[in-house]
Amino acid sequence: MQRPVSVSDYRTLAQQRLPKVLFDYVDGGSYAERTLAANVADFGQYHFRQRVMRDVSSIDVKSTMLGHPVAMPVALAPVGFTGMMARRGERQAARAAEKAKVPFTLSTFGICPIAEVREATDAPFWFQLYMVRDRKFVRTLIEEAHAKGCGALLFTVDLAVLGARYRDIRNGMGMTLSLPGRLAQAADYARHWRWAYDVGINGRPHVFGNLASRVPGATNFGQLLGWLASNVDPSVTWADIAWIRKIWPGKLAIKGILDPGDAQEALKIGADAIVVSNHGGRQLDSAPSSISALPAIVDTVGDKIELLMDGGVRSGHDVVKALALGARGVLIGRPYAYALAARGEAGVSALLATMKAEMLNTIALLGKTSVHDLGRDDLVWG
Repeated sequence: MQRPVSVSDYRTLAQQRLPKVLFDYVDGGSYAERTLAANVADFGQYHFRQRVMRDVSSIDVKSTMLGHPVAMPVALAPVGFTGMMARRGERQAARAAEKAKVPFTLSTFGICPIAEVREATDAPFWFQLYMVRDRKFVRTLIEEAHAKGCGALLFTVDLAVLGARYRDIRNGMGMTLSLPGRLAQAADYARHWRWAYDVGINGRPHVFGNLASRVPGATNFGQLLGWLASNVDPSVTWADIAWIRKIWPGKLAIKGILDPGDAQEALKIGADAIVVSNHGGRQLDSAPSSISALPAIVDTVGDKIELLMDGGVRSGHDVVKALALGARGVLIGRPYAYALAARGEAGVSALLATMKAEMLNTIALLGKTSVHDLGRDDLVWG
């Protein structure tokens, strides 16, 4: 392939570079992947209202997200096992985000722990957290994130139970493989020898970052997924989130909201922001796409709380559509994971530069000069 530019270019390269089990883990969704597909397709239902003969000689895409100034309203979303996409991948992604002056979010399920990411960047990166049964451990993670200067806590609320991801099941992720299965997986790793050398050998230690003390000696995804399945707490309620609010002193965003009523509950417990999200189509299949859920939530709480969204964003054009519908900013997950797998830190930097250029071009052709001037009148439905 010639020089990659678009997200689809990086996806192609990532598929070539990664072993199948890892590519499918990043690329796939739950069950029949209807929501995964809708996340992308529903952006296409919105068309731009192009306006001409306006002075667009100076365009400004700077904004703020969760109290932090950003060069554009885009953040890198939490992606589990990012450190398996490229050598110490969380470090590389955090450095790229710092250079682009956008936030990076470390997943609870990162390969690199909070302390290691802090060593890689001076920027106040964000930390994403799940509620597990051991509340003492949850408190420990929160205290560690605060001590290391994380600028915000993103608390994910749409994981009461684990959605089944059939690609992972077909690939044997989380299972004890038979001898033929192990041999087939080893052969796949051998075919992707560049990844095996860069990540498999030089990317060690392959421990599960912030969970290393909870899953000691874990060496594969199956062990971590087994721990997760037994530790996800289906009894979590808004009262638990109120507890989080009391012990976390910084900005708090509730991630995984699709319903206006739930958005109101997040507002009541004192959240600073909501991330309209369906977990990238990886939880409840046939849930609405994030972009289709956004307008109703904006109409319900949009003037009272900061609204972000993720799911299906594949270009700067999509970012502009989300902003026009009322989001303060967007988070991207798969796009940067593809770029990281394909080209490492340089790939993430190039992708972010492309998205910013697309935003600048789109806003100019809408006849606007700032992301803060965007509104629903810039879009046509259908």
